Amino acid sequence: MSWVDGTAPAKVAVLGAGSWGTTFAKILADAAAGTDRKVMLWGRRQEVVDQINCHHRNPRYLSTTELPHSISASTDVVEVLKDAELVVLAVPAQTLREQLRGWAGQLAADAVVVSLMKGLELGTDQRMSQVIETELHLAKDRVVVVSGPNLAMEIARQEPTASVVACAEEKTAKWVAEACTAPYFRPYTNDDVVGVEIGGIVKNVIALCVGICEGQKVGDNTKASVITRGLAETTRLALALGGKAETLSGLAGLGDLVATCSSSLSRNHTAGRMLGEGLTLEEVNNRMTQTAEGIKSGRAVKDLAAKLGVEMPITNAVVAVLEGKLTVDHLGPLLLARELKSEGE
Repeated sequence: MSWVDGTAPAKVAVLGAGSWGTTFAKILADAAAGTDRKVMLWGRRQEVVDQINCHHRNPRYLSTTELPHSISASTDVVEVLKDAELVVLAVPAQTLREQLRGWAGQLAADAVVVSLMKGLELGTDQRMSQVIETELHLAKDRVVVVSGPNLAMEIARQEPTASVVACAEEKTAKWVAEACTAPYFRPYTNDDVVGVEIGGIVKNVIALCVGICEGQKVGDNTKASVITRGLAETTRLALALGGKAETLSGLAGLGDLVATCSSSLSRNHTAGRMLGEGLTLEEVNNRMTQTAEGIKSGRAVKDLAAKLGVEMPITNAVVAVLEGKLTVDHLGPLLLARELKSEGE
């Protein structure tokens, strides 16, 4: 078992050939340049797979980025998973459980599974690592989360980026971090899986809100207030679940929040901006080529916070907009709707 003895993985499977899945496959291949590592992508669309195999590109999601020749792709998940010591999951959060049930019997017995997903499952309010542990019957030391300010297009262009690799077992986190350390991608390890995941989940909802503000052409004071108080409510939820405050002040918290709320490359920021400009949710979904996870996970975040008695006024307001209970014109007054108290509370 390479993750136990420290040997680098000879084969990596990446399930999901969207922008982040493809970019992470590139990171894994570049990190092992000059070695025999094999990186295989699973994709649903034959045309995407063909472009990767024949032209070493994924133009649907990554424009003109050239992919390393050590990356291959297939629509056959059995072929992709065969003998893979490291399995990376990059599929929409709300489809994960069902897909895992079809994939469970294909994973190598000793594989380590990495989640790139930043969503909370509707109905169960479970984080993606929890869904993976349940459906694949894996111990926590074999489930890893990668998160941080990771806008796929910038990383695909090899712009310097830092990220977080989180696992309950430090040795596993280090093994995965070493496997994905490329000249332009620097991972840090962390054992706070809860904090890292919650940071990545809630920032999508906050980014929707910032996008709405931008679509309505409000000023920077408002957006800065939403980002800052958004971090505060994210931290409150993480702490209630057993996460650590310092995680939320790091790359997986503040770093990811700032990137997602400020960049036009962010799907959630873009979706929020279109809502702020007056488009309906249906129109926004029709225009988006990839999933804006905040739209799907917002209700789950709201429900989880309510169960735990955690105040999340920004999240509540965004969910009200998404569910048609509030217009974007009436969003502003609710964003800071808490009783007067100390900033630290």
